[in-house]
Amino acid sequence: MAIEEKNQTLQIANEITQQMGYITTYTGEHFYPTAPDEKNIHIEDIAHALSYICRGNGHVKNFFSVGQHCINCALEAMARGYSRRVCLACLLHDGGEAYMSDVPRPIKAGMPQYKEWENEIIRVVYEKYLGLELTEEEEQLVKQVDDDMLYFDMKVLLGEVLDREEPEMKSIFSQEYVPFIEVEERYLELFRQLI
Repeated sequence: MAIEEKNQTLQIANEITQQMGYITTYTGEHFYPTAPDEKNIHIEDIAHALSYICRGNGHVKNFFSVGQHCINCALEAMARGYSRRVCLACLLHDGGEAYMSDVPRPIKAGMPQYKEWENEIIRVVYEKYLGLELTEEEEQLVKQVDDDMLYFDMKVLLGEVLDREEPEMKSIFSQEYVPFIEVEERYLELFRQLI
């Protein structure tokens, strides 16, 4: 994106932020989703919120949180022998949803402004916890793990098999219900292990 376009986008985001205001997070932080600031992002907020947000907009056979999905992705990346950075990125890759909720892919595709805001939040999350943005190669590894895990989320939680070859997974994972507090604690434990 050209510098002029980025500045224009930031200006629009700031105007919308002033109109829309902030959300209050679990830790009591005032967070502006359209203008994220690193100092207002806390791993406790991400872990807590993602443990309460259901995958698939709730259209699943049993409650399965975005937090559980992220944990599964991180464990799969670890089993594949990926770098600590990639494993941590897999844990954090849906961090934007802690502040903007989980919007299904088909809907998100028609919401370019929403996608820009979400991308900006995840960029700030990565910058805070990884030190800098992912390389193109790292981004591709995270996306592959996410897509591979989605295959099994769809198969187990919706009984729907995606039109692709079943991915070969290296970890043992489950889409069974896990209590919110256990997901939150496991997320934070895994974060501390990877950071």
